[in-house]
Amino acid sequence: MDDFQIGVAGVIALVFLVVAGVRVFYAAALVGLVGLVAMIGWDAGAGMVGTIPHSKSVTYTLSVLPMFILIGYLAFHAGFTDSLFDAARKWIGWVPGGLAVASVLSAAGFAAVSGASTATAAVFSRVAIPEMLKYGYDRKLAAGVVAAGGTLASLIPPSAILVIYAIIVEESVGALLLAGFIPGLVSALIYVLLIVGVAKLNPKLGRPITGFAWSERWRALPGTLPIIVVVVIIFSAIYFGWATPTEAGALGAFVVFVIALVRGMRWMALKEALLESAKLTVMIFSIIWGVLVFVRFLGFAGLPEAFASWVTTLPLPPVLIIIGILLFYVVLGMFMDAIGMLLLTLPVVYPAVIALGYDPIWFGIVVVKMAEICLITPPIGLNCFVVNGVRPDIPLTDIFRGIAPFFIADVATVGVFLAFPAVITWLPRSMNVG
Repeated sequence: MDDFQIGVAGVIALVFLVVAGVRVFYAAALVGLVGLVAMIGWDAGAGMVGTIPHSKSVTYTLSVLPMFILIGYLAFHAGFTDSLFDAARKWIGWVPGGLAVASVLSAAGFAAVSGASTATAAVFSRVAIPEMLKYGYDRKLAAGVVAAGGTLASLIPPSAILVIYAIIVEESVGALLLAGFIPGLVSALIYVLLIVGVAKLNPKLGRPITGFAWSERWRALPGTLPIIVVVVIIFSAIYFGWATPTEAGALGAFVVFVIALVRGMRWMALKEALLESAKLTVMIFSIIWGVLVFVRFLGFAGLPEAFASWVTTLPLPPVLIIIGILLFYVVLGMFMDAIGMLLLTLPVVYPAVIALGYDPIWFGIVVVKMAEICLITPPIGLNCFVVNGVRPDIPLTDIFRGIAPFFIADVATVGVFLAFPAVITWLPRSMNVG
């Protein structure tokens, strides 16, 4: 077999292992190691694989991930999420489906200090679902809102998955984080319009919550200030070029830490936040290590270049090709987690997309939005499993039914990004970021 055939065989082997239930980290590393050894011999192949974990871990760009993750867990264990949801409930509860709308908006607010979708889904499963069920909301809607709302953390900066995309394709982390801001707000707005529309058609799904005096509403606002302060610090530092994304993340984590201490954060809560941040960081880094071994193998096999050449010769308009690629991500997302899916596919897909003339920043946001969709797509639908793990009283089948309208909303959002690419590209182009 020549190198290209070995590469194809490796891709088939990886798909088989993932479908069989082997974790992406182990499957990718194993296939990559075997493939490299088959092509360049044991000494060179094993030596190359052995250097990847260290060489990829010590890059400055990657150091932003633990900072963003730490911000989210510190904010949660300091009780910022409770205050955020309480304020949203009192100010927005009067609209049809008000508590569900409040859940989406507070999830978007928390997403602005948390880079992890699953963490956002877990937090609001504890905070928002009990409140919605207390007021008689349909449990499918309540679970679906939280699972879908959690995906907003993939786009709204700071976003761990946008950082990973930037590292893989060697694009500006700052530009990608800024590019995700407006699309994230658009996604949240479309969710809100969906909830209000559904609640108007069937008020039994989620009734408005009224009875809050203006004095109660104003008293609820100071509790949201910590998150607002951190969002302003991170966004301003990156947008105006005052700090790198890593420095902005570190500053944000420090500010959250100080505010949490001032508000009386206990040692056990701090310890839990640090442990959970470390666990999630190690999990993400492990996936990156394993998949980058596989990516190196693909490079030696010449698959990315071959795929790009094939795609650019197809007798189809570029927009149809890009839609086909996005549909491929929908199917792939039924069997893989978002980070692993992007790490495995981008080395092959990205060169083809750029060869078609698409903007790399634009494609990054669109493909991350597709990763969001995969977080609520059965049979994997990781956010749905997270909600079920926190609320085992809500059957997984009900959660998947609850997210169905949000899946349609996400497809509509992707359509907006395809039709109006400036929604994504305007903000990063308006300022010079690094």
